[in-house]
Amino acid sequence: MTRVIGLISGTSVDGIDAAFVEIAGSESDLTVKLLAGATYPYPEQLRSQILNLCAGGSIPMAELAVLDDAIAQQFAQAAQAIQKHHPPAATLIGSHGQTVYHRPPRKMQGSRGAGEQGRDDVPGFSDSSLGYSLQLGRGEVIADATGIKTISNFRVADIAVGGQGAPLVSKIDACLLCYPTQHRCIQNIGGIGNVTYLPPCQGNWLDAVCGWDTGPGNSLLDLAVQHFTQGSKTYDQDGNWARQGTVCQALLNQWLTHDFFQQAPPKSTGRELFGWDYLQQCIAQSQPYSLSPADLLATLTELTVASIEESYRRFLPQMPDQIFLCGGGSRNLYLKQRLQTRLQSVDIQTTDEAGVSGDFKEAIAFAVLAYWRDLGICGNLPQVTGAKQGVLLGNIAPS
Repeated sequence: MTRVIGLISGTSVDGIDAAFVEIAGSESDLTVKLLAGATYPYPEQLRSQILNLCAGGSIPMAELAVLDDAIAQQFAQAAQAIQKHHPPAATLIGSHGQTVYHRPPRKMQGSRGAGEQGRDDVPGFSDSSLGYSLQLGRGEVIADATGIKTISNFRVADIAVGGQGAPLVSKIDACLLCYPTQHRCIQNIGGIGNVTYLPPCQGNWLDAVCGWDTGPGNSLLDLAVQHFTQGSKTYDQDGNWARQGTVCQALLNQWLTHDFFQQAPPKSTGRELFGWDYLQQCIAQSQPYSLSPADLLATLTELTVASIEESYRRFLPQMPDQIFLCGGGSRNLYLKQRLQTRLQSVDIQTTDEAGVSGDFKEAIAFAVLAYWRDLGICGNLPQVTGAKQGVLLGNIAPS
């Protein structure tokens, strides 16, 4: 058994999710035991700096360097804290870091990805270029602060061979949550939603696994709550506020025509597309309907749910028998009920009920990706990310 710490802060920038796990096996015989899981909030000033950068704010390179190191120090502290009461210590850390910018690869000249703006003004840049994804929180700083070998910067290797760099959790989902007789979907609802489709694990089933980002998860909901409460609240507890509203179907239909929802996988997205600017656009488009804050929250919740449903019906080889939810949105009871209403024939549970923590599955995934990198096992699924081939993911920083 190898003791590994997985670390990630997602697009919601709520804080650092840390998972301390014991891992054995390789792929088909992979086993993971969660020893401890916790979320460590960012200091408020640091969180504000991150959110400002994610929203497109400009900062000098010197300030970016300071921010990068500050995030790394927070990740190192989380790694030290999560294992404090669970000796012996970890021998490996897998740190996703904090995404501050994600640009999917552009398809072809004159055919930009959904929500992408051209950069024809930049010499040497064309729409056939590779994607780009930036995570702050250098692994070398974490390794030095903790004395533990750290693997980080997972997305760049997949992007270098033409992939989206996301979603990267699909292979872990396949190894931990497949079932011999059922078609399953593992639906993460973080700031952004992503799905992994798992056919029955028989024969060459791994080749039939697929996945993609479904669109906004909690990102627009959280931003709307912050907007309506002038920052005094950061999310809609259990969806109780949205539950009081009425969905504006005409507005929802308009939102669902967005290019991203029509785009076939592989595809990925982030706050660059479904962030503050998009929320302001949604609010402006809602004005003719005189919606209350509860109505807008209900309609934004329905956008998350409807985008999941429509992507399943449009892009899955068949509808699943079961859906297992994870991420913060899996705790939103109203959202979960709306999804069940739309998919009445599908059994919807959480990954907790399948033996994998829904709150810390993403952190567990990056612990596994670090473990695989250490063993020399490819971590991506090319049919999910669009990469030309399977590659080793992550840069190694020795202790």
